[in-house]
Amino acid sequence: MSPTPATVDHTIDTGHTTIAVRDTGGDQPPLMLLHGAGGNLAWLSVLAGHLADRHRVVTVDLPGHGHSGELPAWDWDAVLDSLDAVVDTLGLTDPAVAGSSLGGMVAALWATRHPTCPGAVSLDGTPAPTRPEQLTGLDPAHATAELGRLHAAFTAMTDAMARPVPPDQLAAIRQAQLAGLTRHGGTEADWTEAVTRNETTVAGETWLRPLPATLAALRPAMDSLDLPGLYRAARCPLLVVLATADLPEQLPYAELYTAYRRWQVETSRAVAADNPLVRVQPLDVASHAMIAEDPAAIADLVADFVTR
Repeated sequence: MSPTPATVDHTIDTGHTTIAVRDTGGDQPPLMLLHGAGGNLAWLSVLAGHLADRHRVVTVDLPGHGHSGELPAWDWDAVLDSLDAVVDTLGLTDPAVAGSSLGGMVAALWATRHPTCPGAVSLDGTPAPTRPEQLTGLDPAHATAELGRLHAAFTAMTDAMARPVPPDQLAAIRQAQLAGLTRHGGTEADWTEAVTRNETTVAGETWLRPLPATLAALRPAMDSLDLPGLYRAARCPLLVVLATADLPEQLPYAELYTAYRRWQVETSRAVAADNPLVRVQPLDVASHAMIAEDPAAIADLVADFVTR
């Protein structure tokens, strides 16, 4: 029996920034896992554990997150270039790619660049809605008003993140983040690194990553994505997994998100009818936090798709 490979952390210089990765090693087919906005590679540890017996799993801190460096400017091509540098440096041959939320958007973009990729999986890789026409079934005026409410909530959240953490509030913030993660499953030990890995010190003050410059660039970058067009441009097998349930934070906007999910399913399935490389799968009783809610089932879904 071959010895179990040791998991190793690397920092890879891409020429434009540094990318922190965690590599389970071994000679199984490679799979890169990508986290969501405001996350880091430790958010993927439980999911990676369920995949490590079938894949050489490489989890990545996306630029501006975790222990990775900042990009001179966040844009999708620069992010993909950084991941190409990871693949080249680690000697990964045609890795499959799966990502959650922001990472799912990157995985879908990867599918447009890498035709020999065995499979890319977007796990609810959808930005928040921005236009009334994305809210199927809602009156346009009502849709506009609901989008205004949602936009105001996101702006308040971004403003709160774009300042250092007062020292007397750091412990409470950590505990609140842990509570938010463990409510979906797993133990405090599973998620502790996920909380602390995004903390950084700037001029003697504690900040939570992503820092203001990346925050300011991320939201318009996500809002600018044409998801149906992106799926239509896929050049390798692409699985689009869609949430069907609300997060607790989404409940005040339940009508909006129900309409948005309806639009996602309709437009994605229309693309899949034209592009045989695309498969769309709404996941029953799964929210945007699906990788935490049922990591074993998500691992099976990913592995089954990318090894077909």
